[in-house]
Amino acid sequence: MGLLTNRVERNEIKPGDHIYTYRAVFTYSHHGIFVGGSKVVHFRPERNLNSSSETSSDLYDTTSLGSCPIFPDCGFRQPNSGVVLSCLDCFLRNGSLYCFEYGVTPSVFLAKVRGGTCTTAVSDPPEAVIHRAMYLLQNGFGNYDIFQNNCEDFAMYCKTGLLIMDKQGIGRSGQASSAIGAPLAALISSPLKLLMPSPIGVATVTAGMYCMSRYATDIGVRSDVIKVAVEDLAVNLGWAGRHDQAAEENEASNRQLVTL
Repeated sequence: MGLLTNRVERNEIKPGDHIYTYRAVFTYSHHGIFVGGSKVVHFRPERNLNSSSETSSDLYDTTSLGSCPIFPDCGFRQPNSGVVLSCLDCFLRNGSLYCFEYGVTPSVFLAKVRGGTCTTAVSDPPEAVIHRAMYLLQNGFGNYDIFQNNCEDFAMYCKTGLLIMDKQGIGRSGQASSAIGAPLAALISSPLKLLMPSPIGVATVTAGMYCMSRYATDIGVRSDVIKVAVEDLAVNLGWAGRHDQAAEENEASNRQLVTL
């Protein structure tokens, strides 16, 4: 993969890789974990999965179980969960394939023009990554949140097992860091316009502040991250009670069906 792009061919990805593709003319990227067999586990807003009014032009693809002409299990998910198993074709939706980089040096990270493409954090072995992804496919990843718990956060957790302790801060997502870092950089650099009348000087300072703010939120350098086993994730994030309640409701529904 080069400095300017992480684009790869299909025959280059391996099980356990964190892959992504761009949507809406490169407005944002959608991330997932390639688990082999042309299958990807990824995380989407649950409302898009439950709404019959969604169309293919929505932000996230709406592949449902049985709608894929090639893979019958494409679109599989558990009730009340946004974690989905899709085939690679449905995941990409005719978009190009990119591979997220792990363990990059600070200089490479800062040189990347766009967030959501790499991290200084080191990936765990592929078997651990796939185990997390398949476990979360069965047990969910909580509620989707564009800034604190999105598809990139899901994929990065599967790759590293790292969880941010500060529940009020920004998540692991490089895209979210970029979205917040850009206006923050402009805000911080704006007083310096008095000292640097040159537009080039202002742009240089703003770009520098943007890169540093994005780097400061990377999970590879943050001090507020801990390693959490996927089996303990629900407890650490407070999902356990909701998960148990949903399980009880499903069990009660199954009992009613049996009595009928």
